[in-house]
Amino acid sequence: MRSEETPLDAAIRGLARGARRLDRVIEAWRPAAWLELDRRIRISIGQGEIERPVHPWMSTGRLPAALRAALRAPAPTGSGLTLALCDPSGLVREAALAHAARHPAVLPLVAIRTTDWVPAVRDRAREVLTAALPGADTGALAVTAPVILRLRKRLRGGTAVALLDAVLRAAPGDDLTLLLRSRDRATRRFAFGIAAERGLLTPADLARTAAYDGDVAVQDVAATAALAAGVPDETLPLLLTARSGRVRSAGVTALRKAGRAAEAEAFLHDRSGMVRACARWVLRQDGRDPLALYRAACADPAAVPARAPLGLAECGDRTADAETLWGLTGHPDPLVRSSAVAGLRTFETAEFARLLPLLDDPSPGVVREAARTLLPWADRVREEEFLRRTGPGRPVHVRVRALLLLRECGSAAYREVAERLVADPDPVLRLRVRRALGREEPLPRPAGARRLWGRREDGSVG
Repeated sequence: MRSEETPLDAAIRGLARGARRLDRVIEAWRPAAWLELDRRIRISIGQGEIERPVHPWMSTGRLPAALRAALRAPAPTGSGLTLALCDPSGLVREAALAHAARHPAVLPLVAIRTTDWVPAVRDRAREVLTAALPGADTGALAVTAPVILRLRKRLRGGTAVALLDAVLRAAPGDDLTLLLRSRDRATRRFAFGIAAERGLLTPADLARTAAYDGDVAVQDVAATAALAAGVPDETLPLLLTARSGRVRSAGVTALRKAGRAAEAEAFLHDRSGMVRACARWVLRQDGRDPLALYRAACADPAAVPARAPLGLAECGDRTADAETLWGLTGHPDPLVRSSAVAGLRTFETAEFARLLPLLDDPSPGVVREAARTLLPWADRVREEEFLRRTGPGRPVHVRVRALLLLRECGSAAYREVAERLVADPDPVLRLRVRRALGREEPLPRPAGARRLWGRREDGSVG
């Protein structure tokens, strides 16, 4: 026995005593749990951590069912069959497979055996799975499908995946619907793709999934299927109001096919760059010039949409439009200011004297964009400009960005300043600096604290 016994080790010892049911040993919906169970049983038996079970049914395991019955061979119990299917001996595993079809609870282990390193075991497991999977109840299918899909990464995992694909394409709609609610992401994606191809979901259902689902891959499949259904009155309103920019962009692109290209103008100022680009494309295909629309929107500071300055930079000209953006960096709305600064970054402006004052903006968003714009040129700015902004009395968002720029410009004072800020009275600043320095045991996150340091998943400074 190992010096430190895990809950799974204890459960396996219970199985060896016949005292544990399989559904109480592991979280059956997790494919990794089945793979770990298989591995730990093999190790436990092989290393003598548990006594090797006696399998009296093995001597008749390869005989026809009628002859086994005549000989009154004892049928394996659930726990004994589980242990046998994971035994280090290929002979035991192969013999156990002869009984596995009558025990749906062990189908995930049968699926694992389809990638077994022993050819005889592998072939027998494939026969059993091919016979049992099409008639499996929804519960067995729900726990076996995730294991099969996890096996795709293995050398011989494709056979079981192809079988699952064929079974789901012929399965009743209710069985497939159950897998759409699976907690395993790969299973849900796989099932959703087949359900969409089979037309089991209405266009409105597809559009709602695209708009509200939390899985990006499912969103994409649902949006594509919803648009292919060709029912714009049911699908477009949901797609155009989705939280995901990818889904909204699909809806905007579909406006042209639906004969509603003029509606794309409202998306020129969307928060997503992808959506803005799609809106510009749709308008150009409709014979309208998005650049003229952006210039008109930015010409009136009293009515400029928040992201119009950034859209102007994305399709405008630095010589003609940069001054318009500079003028909007003083706009009362912080969203307009930050959008203007982001637009100047798109124009690759290097006017340090005009950018530096923006590091003192009261809006964290504006300071963030100004810091990102200055980042490529940080080594060309006098370090005093950043040093003085790290001092006490400055807002936290200003001090954090200044310290970041100090690091990026390669200042020798960066480490000294960072060490000083570790002891700063402001808990948010202390937390960010400790994390930036890689200190162990960071302070607890203060209630309501915002993330002011590091990088987002898209690579932007956050």
